[in-house]
Amino acid sequence: MRADDDDDEDEAEAGPTAAGPAGDPALQSVRLDKWLWAARCFKTRGLASEACAAGHVKVGGVTAKAARSLKRGEEVTIKTGDGVRILEVLGLSERRGPAAVARTLFNDKSPPRPPPTEVPGMVVRDRGLGRPTKQERRDIRRLRGY
Repeated sequence: MRADDDDDEDEAEAGPTAAGPAGDPALQSVRLDKWLWAARCFKTRGLASEACAAGHVKVGGVTAKAARSLKRGEEVTIKTGDGVRILEVLGLSERRGPAAVARTLFNDKSPPRPPPTEVPGMVVRDRGLGRPTKQERRDIRRLRGY
């Protein structure tokens, strides 16, 4: 047995990641919701479909349905709770693989996120202002003779 034969077996056992960094080269198009799930933009395919139905996903600037065919080179815009993600499709995949492979399916063109705003601290008030504390209420009750 030659050393070259071992390399061939390793490639065959590699599974879905053996397709290479740009996904499956045989695919010409794939459903939008499947690609969003495979690229790890959404945790489940159902969430990807719901985002498409709600109008949060656009392809080429046009709101897209979940069943729309997606091709290489198209631009996908996803509106999320904390901003907008703009992704250029580099590869296609119908299978969800490791995160390292998912990152090779797109080029992230998103603008940088704004810095987090500081939450104001506790408001400090002078003693005696506002409602009395529990201890102050007890003192008031004692003074009044209750």
